[in-house]
Amino acid sequence: MNMMKLTRFLAWAALVLLWTAAAELLTAQTALPDTPAGKRPTEIPAAAVPPPPPVPAGPDEAARPVPAPSQEELIKTIDRFIDELAARDEFSGAVLVAKDGKAIYKKALGYADKGFKVPNRADTRFNLGSMNKMFTGTAIMQLLQQGKLALDGKVGNYLPDYPNQAVRDKVTIHHLLTHTSGLGQYWEEYFQSPKILEISTVADYDNLANRNPLQFEPGEKFLYSNCGPLVLGLIIEKLSGMSYYDYVRKYIYGPAGMTRSDSYDITTVVDNLAVGYTKGSPLGRSYPDWRSNIGIHPLKGGPAGGGYSTVEDLLNFDIALRNGTLLSAENFKRMTSGKVVRDPKTHYAYLFQEKFVNGHRIIGHNGGAGGSNSHLAMYMDLGYTVAVMANYDPPVAERVAAKLEELLTKD
Repeated sequence: MNMMKLTRFLAWAALVLLWTAAAELLTAQTALPDTPAGKRPTEIPAAAVPPPPPVPAGPDEAARPVPAPSQEELIKTIDRFIDELAARDEFSGAVLVAKDGKAIYKKALGYADKGFKVPNRADTRFNLGSMNKMFTGTAIMQLLQQGKLALDGKVGNYLPDYPNQAVRDKVTIHHLLTHTSGLGQYWEEYFQSPKILEISTVADYDNLANRNPLQFEPGEKFLYSNCGPLVLGLIIEKLSGMSYYDYVRKYIYGPAGMTRSDSYDITTVVDNLAVGYTKGSPLGRSYPDWRSNIGIHPLKGGPAGGGYSTVEDLLNFDIALRNGTLLSAENFKRMTSGKVVRDPKTHYAYLFQEKFVNGHRIIGHNGGAGGSNSHLAMYMDLGYTVAVMANYDPPVAERVAAKLEELLTKD
């Protein structure tokens, strides 16, 4: 071995000795506390080894709440969302979003009349479904404000001849307003009635309901009822001396500027009134194509639902409630503050619903039946108003309202 090879060999040998010593020292320092240094601990299967903890983010990378979108982002997102629904023929109707009483977004899609290809517009009149209950609740609170009734007053105090004795003697105004009266629905009899197109007054409706026994003792629990508002409608008529329909026109629609809202007789020609289209699901059926809902539509809506309005008129209703045109601030708050639990997210007030999402208070109501679905949401601390009306089956309007709720209540 020449001198150069010997030098290389010695250098390599020294390096090996250095690596070996370092490895032994590292093993001794990193052995488990209860494992003798130098002995290898029992191996843990790779699948059981927990992943390493994440590296803490730097000051500029710390997790932050996702901010609420700007108005421009909000408009773009909801516009894209409803366009996609309409492209799949899953939405037909109108959407309005307002901030502090001023519309920042308004759009209509689909057809008010498919046969004649009449497009929906922002001022198209859509069926309200159960949203008429808000007008009934407001009318009752107006009469309360005038000292004409009491919330704990019994039905018999105002309708001494009401034919259902249990309702007359046990049920209060509070029970009727909160769906805790024990009254149920009248739909089964209603849709089997051979006079479905002859029902045009509140009394006509109530005659379908007042024979039914109470399903539980008043105040015992919540049960959504379409019969309760019918009784309230009769009380409104008795105390005001005018028909329910005339009262709502004069004291709610008129002062609020709701010029395109009413409970229309469907045999009357009304401009820009949307035809409802159903695929049968609300009635437990399934049609391959959209069908007109004319065969399941009442002649005229009433205190429990079935009237017509527009997204623009619903905004006007919101404004009139907030600015004290329809009720005092005290009675508005009383009407819309939750009284009973409806579901884990929602409390029912006086024919209004109240819920809190990420600390934001939202009041309003929704409504739906075959060929109609509508929703009004008033964001009380944020100043937003959302009105969605559709002439398709539920839950199409609810999907749009839920998307807007998600966007508007982000922290």
